[in-house]
Amino acid sequence: MLCIAVSAAMAAQPRDLGWDDLIPESAAFDDPFKSLLPDQLYMLATVAQFREREAAGAAISADTKEDAEEALELLQADGIDVDGLLARRSEISEKRRRLALATNSELEGELIRMPGYVLPLEYDGEDVVEFLLVPFVGACIHTPPPPANQIIHVIIEDGYKAKGMYEPVWVRGTLKAEQSNPNLSFVDGAADIPVAYTLTAEGIQRYEP
Repeated sequence: MLCIAVSAAMAAQPRDLGWDDLIPESAAFDDPFKSLLPDQLYMLATVAQFREREAAGAAISADTKEDAEEALELLQADGIDVDGLLARRSEISEKRRRLALATNSELEGELIRMPGYVLPLEYDGEDVVEFLLVPFVGACIHTPPPPANQIIHVIIEDGYKAKGMYEPVWVRGTLKAEQSNPNLSFVDGAADIPVAYTLTAEGIQRYEP
């Protein structure tokens, strides 16, 4: 009888996860743009925009042309294959889209525990009953949303008295790969946020990041 009780207790222990665990290894790919510095990405965009306008027969000022030519020279001096990168933009964009939606099938239906930050969606009185669990402060409001598989739509029927937006918490519950687009309200508007996971919470605890 004791062994059975111990086994049941062990079976109920949640699996601790980090955000990287939500991304399946099979979805990873070599993104040639990730190695570029912010300034290099900006210059690449300058060249791309110039070429698109030129191909469309749009009017181009001498300053715009000069900026594009200078950006191209600097990129080439850094050993960057500008033509090769621009030719792969659509391909890489599609791979990024698929990666953002990819879910880890090994976690389907798992009892897990995970840290993150609370972004309230719905209240019942003063209690939060639905929220987005996000990996960093500012996500979805002060910065663009993380990839869909880096956001969890949390439902807690009993409600949770959140102390404020982006409160750091541990969330325990059953994880499911379930795509949704919950509507998040801002001070100056609202937006649908693509989400790849849903979690039915059994418990929430505050944590210190």
